[in-house]
Amino acid sequence: MSFTWSDLMPAMPEIFVLVAVSAILLIDLFIKDQNRFITYMLTQLTLLGAAVITVNTAHGGIVYDFSFMFVSDAMANVLKLMSYIGISVMLVYSRDYLQARGLFRGEFFVLALFALLGMMVMISANHFIVLYIGLELLSLSLYAMVAMHRDNAVATEAAMKYFVLGALASGMLLYGMSMIYGATGSLQLNQISMAVAHVGMKDPVLVFGLVFIVAGLGFKLGVAPFHMWIPDVYQGAPTAVTLFIGAAPKVAAFAFVMRILVGGLEYLHADWSQMLAVMAVLSMAIGNITAIAQTNLKRMLAYSTISHMGFLLLGFLPGMTGGYTASMFYVIVYMLMSLGTFGMIMMMSRAGFECDKLEDLKGLNQRHPWYAFLMLLLMFSMAGVPPTVGFYAKLVVLQSALAAGYLWLAIAAVLLSVIGAFYYLRVVKLMYFDAPVHNHPITAQMDARLLMSVNGLSVLALGLMPQPLMLLCAQAIQRSL
Repeated sequence: MSFTWSDLMPAMPEIFVLVAVSAILLIDLFIKDQNRFITYMLTQLTLLGAAVITVNTAHGGIVYDFSFMFVSDAMANVLKLMSYIGISVMLVYSRDYLQARGLFRGEFFVLALFALLGMMVMISANHFIVLYIGLELLSLSLYAMVAMHRDNAVATEAAMKYFVLGALASGMLLYGMSMIYGATGSLQLNQISMAVAHVGMKDPVLVFGLVFIVAGLGFKLGVAPFHMWIPDVYQGAPTAVTLFIGAAPKVAAFAFVMRILVGGLEYLHADWSQMLAVMAVLSMAIGNITAIAQTNLKRMLAYSTISHMGFLLLGFLPGMTGGYTASMFYVIVYMLMSLGTFGMIMMMSRAGFECDKLEDLKGLNQRHPWYAFLMLLLMFSMAGVPPTVGFYAKLVVLQSALAAGYLWLAIAAVLLSVIGAFYYLRVVKLMYFDAPVHNHPITAQMDARLLMSVNGLSVLALGLMPQPLMLLCAQAIQRSL
């Protein structure tokens, strides 16, 4: 089989990232430790180049490639751009943190780019095999990143738990995909959709396949009752890796759900929406209630993630473009909030000290009023307090749940959000009303300080003017379905 230049154009961002990461892997062998900044800059340039190529190769419609196994559409382009932004910001925030712990090495940057490549493949996949390849490339990179701090027993334990449970989830996904293949005779999502429309729920193999696929998706999203890995991994991994896991991969997980459930199994919406509704309410309940009892900051944010992923699922319930738009908006906003929150934790950490306990935030306003204000904005947004963008994000997904007739679920979500607001406001109370435990200065590079300010203020700005981002998400979804 031969490919022309036009055949390769839709996949040019992925090809560029693969070539770049291979080159960086080789170049890093000849770079001394004191010059590791070169690898860092090459990684940032790779992200910039991928963004430029993605914009320049974007089409107005839907373009299929490689025998309909790969798709380039507006949703894929927007989500890829958000992934580049998320990883680039993560690298800026992480630089000082990694240097202080001896982790500022080429392996970290190469694994980050390979994980990005897996995300990009997941986002543009139109075939079960391609989806699985992208998922495993992302997962294997994350396992290695969690275990990078080899001298830390907690990090090694977290990596082992992540690996074992991740393998279990991958097996469930593969088993579900094999059942779908047996029921429909195809692995390509468009053909699966047509076959399901004809067969419906008459085939019991199709029913079991759907259950296993939803269970596997639940693990990758980190929603209850498949959430058991998130608190341990968030707490045990280096904070830079925790930030990576909690930000950009959530964007790819959203695309993963869209491709499988909406693109391939849309005619089974009546069945998978019920499963998602149960997972959503369990996630919001377990996440918000359990987070109240946490004293470890990263563990508290892990349970916060579980509750946010429950909110994310609400947008899928109506089975309409408006709901998918709300979920896409929510996952982008969540990435923005996670970047700022974990970025602040890393800026407050230093060599020999991890800012991972709630008491470490005590008196932050007395030490650094500006950083305390930014953290306040981020916590208010996480809690869904107006006028931050978190309030609007929760509002649009609640409207989606109401549109689908899930009044009980919307009421439960609101009540659980009120419960969840307690532990976010507790952070604000510690920063503004308690005496500081530490008086060490917060030192960070100029670019990290500026980016943190932009990150925190953008949460407020998008809350006051959410229309541009919401319109971008709406257009991306409408042009891709």
